[in-house]
Amino acid sequence: MRMRAIYALLAGMLAVFAATAAWPQGITFTIKGVITDGSKPLAGAQLVLKYVDTGRTFSAKTNKDGSYILIGMTRGNYEISVIGANGEKLFEQKRTLSSEGGDVQEMNLDVGKGGATKEQIEAVKAQNAKAESANALISQVRAAQEAKNYQAEVPLLQQLMAMDPTDYEYPLNLANAQFSLGQYEDAVQSYDKGIQLAQNTKPDSKKPYTDPAKVKLALSQMLGNQGNAYLKLSKTTEAIAAFTKAAEVAPNPGVAYFNLCATQYNTGNTDGAIQACDKAIAADPNRADAYFIKGSLMFGLGKEGADKKYTAPEGTSEALNKYLELSPDGPHANDAKAMLQAIGAKIETTYKAGKGKKKK
Repeated sequence: MRMRAIYALLAGMLAVFAATAAWPQGITFTIKGVITDGSKPLAGAQLVLKYVDTGRTFSAKTNKDGSYILIGMTRGNYEISVIGANGEKLFEQKRTLSSEGGDVQEMNLDVGKGGATKEQIEAVKAQNAKAESANALISQVRAAQEAKNYQAEVPLLQQLMAMDPTDYEYPLNLANAQFSLGQYEDAVQSYDKGIQLAQNTKPDSKKPYTDPAKVKLALSQMLGNQGNAYLKLSKTTEAIAAFTKAAEVAPNPGVAYFNLCATQYNTGNTDGAIQACDKAIAADPNRADAYFIKGSLMFGLGKEGADKKYTAPEGTSEALNKYLELSPDGPHANDAKAMLQAIGAKIETTYKAGKGKKKK
């Protein structure tokens, strides 16, 4: 799975836009004032005003006494920022500027009030540092994934999980790496962690991975992969349970139902396997192996009559012929033909023979 980068944003205290009357276009005015930090003038600070409607920005630098002036302003809604001489954002606010008092409007700002406090700024610094560290680790994970260096992935993903224990993508990728390394018990546990996190994930517009559609897809993938890990551990009952859950949540349950079909087949649960195969076929009508397993199971339910003729249930020849239609050179083609011949059914499919074709 492709992993995303993480970005941190300054969480300033924002004022709500007030409803104002529409102002004539083309009329400008001047803003001036003083920027302070409490009672102390803030010298050398950068005041930036972004006009929301157009994205145009106005900026001015404060003098020694903290004063500034901006000419040619347009009435409307603005995003206001004050950036200190060392580059730190000290203040962030939204405000409507209307110049109701005339051509000049006074706007004094105290960066200690109404904007980001020093504590908030320090918190944002810590958040940004954490994000930068996470992005560096994610870049290393991507490189390891491209090189198929699964051993290198494991400690990197464990660090990411420690940094953010709420993100289901980290245990998902960790489990995939552990599975590739043959560490199936560890993979099962990591999938369990990812599944629990995905189930508890709430939508957040700032976090793309929380989109309900993405969560649902990831959940189905983790359950399906966990089922495969259980099979590697010869835990068939647990595998069937995982595949069943995967089919219930998967946007396209064809793979999950096929896995369930094949697992039930291997355990000798004929009825359960046929039902799962039918669901796999309904979800994905072009899955050849589902038709073969279904046809094989139905063939096994056949009986030999007094005339020594072997008769299979209705639908057997259709399933086997469909397999041959979809996979004429597949690994089970000869078996399908043999079963069709055994029940005296016509082989109706056109097969490939080398570069040409011939009718059987």
